[in-house]
Amino acid sequence: MSPDAKRNTLIVVFATLLMAVVTASRAESTVHIIETQPATDATLGHGQSFYVRIGYSSDEPISLWARPFFHGKEVNAMSNPSWSYSGTGEALGWFELSKPGEVDEIRVKAGGGKPYHEWEVLKQPVQLRWSDAEAASGPRAPWVEALIAAESARSQEEAQRRANEPTPVGAAALMSGFMLCVLALLIAGVAVPLWSVWKWHGGWKIAAAVPAAVIGFVVLRIVVDTSRDPTSHNLWPFEILQFGVVALVIIGILKVARRFMGVQS
Repeated sequence: MSPDAKRNTLIVVFATLLMAVVTASRAESTVHIIETQPATDATLGHGQSFYVRIGYSSDEPISLWARPFFHGKEVNAMSNPSWSYSGTGEALGWFELSKPGEVDEIRVKAGGGKPYHEWEVLKQPVQLRWSDAEAASGPRAPWVEALIAAESARSQEEAQRRANEPTPVGAAALMSGFMLCVLALLIAGVAVPLWSVWKWHGGWKIAAAVPAAVIGFVVLRIVVDTSRDPTSHNLWPFEILQFGVVALVIIGILKVARRFMGVQS
């Protein structure tokens, strides 16, 4: 093959690869607003959400958010989380101002791709005002209820899927090791101060009794509180870990002080 032929072949291959990369990176995603609740010119009360029915068509999984803007700047507001959507369908967007304010534009944002990035796919002018007045009571539109129900069902399916997944061996071993560490600290946090109380005399005995009393109080409080409300100490292993370490550190400092002062008993 002549040098010119080789060069032309390389150019064709490079152009083909470049076209493939560009085409892949430009996977089409189209979005449009079908309707809103309330209308795009409305006054909303305190704590009232503005719902956006978003139609989408996407060749790749994307997330979608509806965000409020005023005079070109994003307004501080709560807004919807988002599932990953692909194909053709509808998504629910919503936002809610936490204090009185105005919104003159809705911008629908999308997120996805590899590497992940976010971009604006749609802008629509609106005239929305939030006041301090209580939100007017009234039913949500059927499409709002339907999309909320669909998202709730998807959340339950995802939670069930995660619950059915086997726990990785590494994660199980790590958790077992952590619980053994907590148990060891609990035993040591009580046993070491009590041993020191038994072996030491005078003020040293009283000083050693302090960490023992603290860790004992922590364990007793956890037992009493959880007997009344099982959710009151959801992080109890960390409580024991924290105070167990403190108890051992105090005993360690006392032992160093005794050795420094030449105390033998």
